[in-house]
Amino acid sequence: MQDASNATSNQAATEATGIDVTETVQEAADAVASMDPNRMMEFLQNNGLDSTTFVTLGKNLIVAILIYYIGRFAVRLVVGGLRKVMQRQNVEKTLETFVCNLVRIALMVMVIIAAIGALGIQTTSFIAIFGAAGLAVGLALQGSLSNFAAGVLIVLFRPYRVGDFVEAAGVSGTVEQVQILTTILKTPDNKQIIVPNSQIMGSIITNYSANPTRRVDLTVGVSYDDDIDKVLATLRELVDAEERILKDPECLIKVQALADSSVNFVVRPWVNSADYWGVYFDLTEAIKKRFDQDGITFPFPQQDVHLYKAN
Repeated sequence: MQDASNATSNQAATEATGIDVTETVQEAADAVASMDPNRMMEFLQNNGLDSTTFVTLGKNLIVAILIYYIGRFAVRLVVGGLRKVMQRQNVEKTLETFVCNLVRIALMVMVIIAAIGALGIQTTSFIAIFGAAGLAVGLALQGSLSNFAAGVLIVLFRPYRVGDFVEAAGVSGTVEQVQILTTILKTPDNKQIIVPNSQIMGSIITNYSANPTRRVDLTVGVSYDDDIDKVLATLRELVDAEERILKDPECLIKVQALADSSVNFVVRPWVNSADYWGVYFDLTEAIKKRFDQDGITFPFPQQDVHLYKAN
């Protein structure tokens, strides 16, 4: 049964090519078995493979190898030079690594395609194969590619940098690493949060460290029985005594609202971003202690109940 199948296949191949496949295979086997160079050369010539063809193939192979190794050396020089230029310009490390890796991959693909072309192989088919493979991989890795694209945007536009305190994608923390697919944050209570870049770029990003100064917003409520001028003077004295508060812009201290149970004052000093929470906590504590000392009261929520005698 197997012999019959082989015979049918050989007959089909003979009809398609015009060459007796069985005879050719047997001739090649006899030439190899005898190890006769003359017979082997005669066989190769009869099938269109002469010494000139082998010389051409050998030359093409040597050229392809040279293109590959020289190209790889040139890529290393280009990437190294680019890295030095970016370091000289004090470019952020994340952006430097990303750009250098991207340039290296792109140049190496060009070198490999050039080496394949030197062998006499049509590179158009390879480009089509790479394109189809890229499309298949892209469909399978849509989520990862969206994170990659978002990482590229983060690296290029830099809405935040390593060390910034940010709020994005519903979480907040200090940026520890900006990777291609994710951003790693450290929360104030020392938890590590890994956030996909696509979620960050798809949400509102609040960067608390972007500007060198910040404004501290405090609201202080006092009783209606307290002297407003005395409260204003006390708050101004406490603000002037805090050395971390900036003189410019000037701190705003005003009556904000006449609330249901209190007169509300706003205290809005400007500080360096690094001093924000220190001033916020210390000034709140100082206001409480000073008001207790000066007899300024903090009212509790209260309601007036009126009773009427029914007739």
